[in-house]
Amino acid sequence: MVDDLERMWADLRPVGRSAASGGYLRQPWTTAEAELRAWFVEQAAARGLVMETDGVGNTVAWWGPDLPGERVVTGSHLDSVLDGGAYDGPLGVVSALAAVDLLRERGVVPQRPLGVGVLVEEEGSRFGLACLGSRLATGAVAWADVEGLVDRDGVRLGDLVPGAAEDGPSRLLAGVGTFVELHVEQGRALVDLGAAVGVASGIWPHGRWRLDVTGTADHAGTTRMEDRADPMLTYAATALAAHEQARLAAPDARATFGRVEVAPNGTNAIPSRVTAWLDARCASEEALAALVAGVSEHAASRAERDGTTVTVTPESVSGAVTFEPSVVAPVAGARRWPVLATQAGHDAGVLAAAGVRSAMLFVRNPTGVSHSPAEHAETADCLAGVEALADVLAPLVTGPATGRGTGAVR
Repeated sequence: MVDDLERMWADLRPVGRSAASGGYLRQPWTTAEAELRAWFVEQAAARGLVMETDGVGNTVAWWGPDLPGERVVTGSHLDSVLDGGAYDGPLGVVSALAAVDLLRERGVVPQRPLGVGVLVEEEGSRFGLACLGSRLATGAVAWADVEGLVDRDGVRLGDLVPGAAEDGPSRLLAGVGTFVELHVEQGRALVDLGAAVGVASGIWPHGRWRLDVTGTADHAGTTRMEDRADPMLTYAATALAAHEQARLAAPDARATFGRVEVAPNGTNAIPSRVTAWLDARCASEEALAALVAGVSEHAASRAERDGTTVTVTPESVSGAVTFEPSVVAPVAGARRWPVLATQAGHDAGVLAAAGVRSAMLFVRNPTGVSHSPAEHAETADCLAGVEALADVLAPLVTGPATGRGTGAVR
């Protein structure tokens, strides 16, 4: 298993990697992601798995696709944030393939279908909607509502993926009753606890809000300070207020402005417009609503003072998710895996919201850093993650049927 795992990582390591930073640029529907997808098809074929793909590129490779009973899926995504780390997403895919190998080595014979899934645009780094692939596959969003999305270069999603309209509603996840996602931890809880593997209890509510601040373009040198309507001032004051509110007004909240676009973006010109994106996360939906409302109110107040206008638009908002304890309970209790909540969004959360019995396993990240080239996981911990995933999957595909939740994907 060690050789197979290291060989898969060796295959993936150079794909989409920046020579300058060592980070990864694996945005969906680009050359890098297409190369990763081709790699996955080869890996699935080598294991005799049966491929199934929908119109946007979500893919599941099935072991025993014709077996009766509700289906079990594991896996993750292959796309990355801009200049992201190697493990966020691909670790779950590589581990899922390795878990299938391990189950076969153990002599496990599935009594219901087991799929290894790759879901597209999980990060939302290209079209702004996180977990786009899983939202489409579960019906959380309709193709008609997202085909008009455009990326930073003005490329329209519907033009980039024209087959999605003809394909109609995805049936890729039809009959799936259980989903298990393994993921590198995006923090350092497991480091502090001294554990290689942990279990997710749930996902914090979170979302992205776009702030459009409009002012008046003018000369940077000849325009008196008191005569300006500068949207950059409104944005800057709002970013500081969001930081303060997350630190003081909403304990354990997170507020981040990580993306800003300025027009006309000239050094010697007062900008006419600033567009910024707020990423906000809280332990409860009430706290999240209060945090975003507070930031929005401050932005409006500051805009009035600056002579600018501001509009706040939600682009991607996800409620709190609680994972199904029974999926991992038969194994987790005996292993004494620590249980922790996560502040990061995942495809498993989208499937859980759709009624699929969902669970997540985390693998220790010694740096505690994610969405960065510094993201890491040791080989020994990755192997422990594969063992843990195989241990969880074995009773799911061989034991008695568990029954599907009322909202499960059909």
